[in-house]
Amino acid sequence: MIRAIFIAMAVMLLSCKETRQPAASGELATNPDITVVDNGNVGFDTWFTGKTMRVDYFHSGTAAEEQFAVDRIVSDGPWPGSWTILIDLLQRGPYFFEVIDKASGILLYSRGFASIFGEWQTTPEASMWGTFHESVRFPWPLKAVNLIISKRDAQNAFRQIWHTDIDPSSRQVNPADMVHTGKVNVIADNGPAKEKLDIVILGDGYTQEEMQKFNSDARRLSAVLLGVEPFKSQNRDINIRTVETPSPESGVTKPHPGVFRRTPLSVQYGAFDSERYALSFDNRTIRNAASAVPYDFMVILMNERTYGGGGIYNLYTTVSSDNNYSGYIMVHEMGHHMAALADEYYSSAVAYEIPEITAEPWEPNITALFDKDNLKWKDRLEPGTPIPTPWNKEAFDVYSYRVQKERDSLRAANVPEEMMEALFHRQHMAEDSFFMQEKYRDKAGAFEGAGYVAKGLYRSQIDCIMFTRHMVFCDVCQRSISEVMDMYCQ
Repeated sequence: MIRAIFIAMAVMLLSCKETRQPAASGELATNPDITVVDNGNVGFDTWFTGKTMRVDYFHSGTAAEEQFAVDRIVSDGPWPGSWTILIDLLQRGPYFFEVIDKASGILLYSRGFASIFGEWQTTPEASMWGTFHESVRFPWPLKAVNLIISKRDAQNAFRQIWHTDIDPSSRQVNPADMVHTGKVNVIADNGPAKEKLDIVILGDGYTQEEMQKFNSDARRLSAVLLGVEPFKSQNRDINIRTVETPSPESGVTKPHPGVFRRTPLSVQYGAFDSERYALSFDNRTIRNAASAVPYDFMVILMNERTYGGGGIYNLYTTVSSDNNYSGYIMVHEMGHHMAALADEYYSSAVAYEIPEITAEPWEPNITALFDKDNLKWKDRLEPGTPIPTPWNKEAFDVYSYRVQKERDSLRAANVPEEMMEALFHRQHMAEDSFFMQEKYRDKAGAFEGAGYVAKGLYRSQIDCIMFTRHMVFCDVCQRSISEVMDMYCQ
């Protein structure tokens, strides 16, 4: 994380002043000479090469403002995504980028995403200026394009906050491919990248002598992911590869207990002062390492026993590989990273400042229930299910907050990880007992308590891996993940 730094480089700092309206997602081109297929997707060969363009930029600001500055524009290897599904009609995430042909104004490509900067803005740290490095990736355009980044406003509508012109023939655009030296291993190869969903797994805190362990951890956790629906039913649509990035010593940085390392990918616990939240702020290094293989989504395994991880939509997932709950962390965080699912729990401490709920959440798996007649998942409701849906929340909350207090005490005492895992196991068993007594335990409804908020937000089922550590996505979350997978799998 870079704080209070004004980027004094040969780049121009552009303010967030809106200069034009972005093309609407799904907008069809009207030029009769342009090939247009369903949902506004243009003919790939007409507009793009088979390469990936990566725009690296600095994202700076405070809780109240944000600015962008281009760092560099480079080739990121062959284009791994679909050649036919180019427009993101799901429109998830707090940010959204669009690539528009400069001459005609035709929308060529779009994707929703989240960022570390966006999360940081909601923390107390954002009272001071901060700068983060980010990237967007899209097919390499044949002609000059306009890159537009939009952000949700208070009512969750996207509003343009920045744009820049990109000419692929410019001297400032580097088309050279990287020469990669990291060893690549294949866990699953089910077909060409443009027809499949591609996952790359990197490792941090693994020494050269531990590369066999890294690849074993990657295979084990991949098997866990592919054993959970909807990945289980669609596992033939998924490619998984690893890229080795050896560290000089085992483990990663854990600031809270005073453990510090210098690792290749700079992953560390304690992001935004949350001891279990693991992120890296070295975006360029991570992107360079990942580009050794085609990828749509990324996982970074930490060679650690301490419980922790993270998942940011269309950025990456981090997982502590040796914890007894590493499989849960892998699957849960991939729900965030791949499908922009919201956390459904609300009793655990988080680093964010939760704002007042004034608009319907954009996340597909939670609701403020402002319009219960148009519930996001009303097609999943059975006749007679009351909305909101009653459950034994009071007793559950008393237990959950007691567990959270015990957890905080154990972490403060820096006890062995086995004691923390034993607490999680007891919690798991107690939750089973609570849910077995619920009348609507297997039904879709609107159960109060979600998105870090005990009152005013609702989840679709009483239990889900986004709520507890039970290894099952609820029906709504499964559908949400499948909708994303369908954008990559032909």
